[in-house]
Amino acid sequence: MVQVRLGGVGLDCSNPAQLGSFWAALLDGETIHHSENLVVVKVGELYLNAYRVDDHQPPTWPESLVPKQAHLDLAVNDLIGAAVQAELLGASRAECQPDPESYLVMIDPAGHPFCLSTQFPN
Repeated sequence: MVQVRLGGVGLDCSNPAQLGSFWAALLDGETIHHSENLVVVKVGELYLNAYRVDDHQPPTWPESLVPKQAHLDLAVNDLIGAAVQAELLGASRAECQPDPESYLVMIDPAGHPFCLSTQFPN
């Protein structure tokens, strides 16, 4: 049977170091990876990932001029099986797949992107 669990939460931003430091401090997490484009904070069994996005615009919530930017990273043990399962439930594969051997970008029925990945440690 295909196993799916929440592996991490990804937050888009313009400054991953700043955002990662904030969440690590607030959640008493540990920064386990730091690069110019990605900071990974381990919080218990969950990973919070701060991703650099070119021309990032922060959300204007509660106004919807710029919507919230976040996506889920789901840890899977079978990348293709999980993608098929997600598609059977109404998701679709995104046209852009930066690293399909490691993760697949999917679109939920409401249009929100999320990733299926085999790259999370057990």
